[in-house]
Amino acid sequence: MSQQIITLTEAAAERVRALVARGDDGVLGLRVGISTKGCSGLSYKVEYAKEKKQFEEKVEDKGVTIFIDPTAIMFLIGSEMDYQEGTFESGFVFTNPNEAGRCGCGESFHV
Repeated sequence: MSQQIITLTEAAAERVRALVARGDDGVLGLRVGISTKGCSGLSYKVEYAKEKKQFEEKVEDKGVTIFIDPTAIMFLIGSEMDYQEGTFESGFVFTNPNEAGRCGCGESFHV
């Protein structure tokens, strides 16, 4: 692939390092995928990864490893993963050039 599927901000990389450090033994990184949910149809899914599954892409950026679910690759190409902390909410936030729109609550998107 000529374009990296996903890049991470320094804040996201720091959060991934912290999560992997406190995860169970054998955690190699995080897995990013897409699930069907919300008013717009698609939502980002982030979970611990203990192995690289068949057909997954492995992205290494800023010293951390992210595995991309093969069914999510076409939705994520060119995206940036950030981590933001706010007064009432904190979590990973994605800037995705493939999104055509988001629902009003911001939980889901469509392409």
